[in-house]
Amino acid sequence: MSISPEASIGQNDVPAQRRADERSAARRAVRLLPLVRQATERLDHVVAGLGEDTIHRPSGLPGWSRAHVVTHLARNADGLVNLLTWARTGVEHPMYASNADRDADIEEGAGRLAQVLVEDLRAACDRFMVAATGMPELAWSASVTARLPIPFPAANIPSMRLHELWVHMVDLDAGVTFADVPDEHLEHLVAEAVTRHINRPDGKRVRLTVELPDGHERVWDLVNGRDEDRHDVSGGAAAAIAWLTGRSDGDGLDGDVPILPAWG
Repeated sequence: MSISPEASIGQNDVPAQRRADERSAARRAVRLLPLVRQATERLDHVVAGLGEDTIHRPSGLPGWSRAHVVTHLARNADGLVNLLTWARTGVEHPMYASNADRDADIEEGAGRLAQVLVEDLRAACDRFMVAATGMPELAWSASVTARLPIPFPAANIPSMRLHELWVHMVDLDAGVTFADVPDEHLEHLVAEAVTRHINRPDGKRVRLTVELPDGHERVWDLVNGRDEDRHDVSGGAAAAIAWLTGRSDGDGLDGDVPILPAWG
């Protein structure tokens, strides 16, 4: 039985398209690594400026001191290294052994001396950057899962880390706000924050229009298909990130701004 030229082309296009998708995922991930490095350097500057008398004071997160936040950022880096290892080797490496172990590590680590906390954070951040910059191109398209059992490509990991760095830098309550996030980082942070709210069964039906620093807008529909009235919300990227992550009640945004479900 002969194969028509059209059928042959179609079959050959499948692996070609897959390779193109893999290269695109790798480029998307690699483009974010310099931004992750910039945010890491800013975080290091902020945390290094916290002395023994200030690092154990309350953060902007209920129940957590600044030391809790610093420890979480270190363990998050190590957890993401586990996911990068999974993607690179094909051998499952969970982000954390369990949620209980994650919480215990943060609680235990928060009691350490300031210098130990700083050194731990630096070492964990270095481990992340080494793992991320050493990823083979094809590994970025591998599927992994984090704390929620929903597969996603490893190419999402740099965006996840960038988001963690800036949001928790603000949580440190040490002089950094979302208004301090560089323009070229903002769109990535909004897009990452939105992912937690799309199609949440406990969420609101929202159309969010975000004005970006370069003058263009992006629009997201959250919780599509709900029968309730749609809330139209618009505003700048910094205000949108604060609202989406539960760090504000929508100050600086326009429209019918609802209360969102708890972040996390």
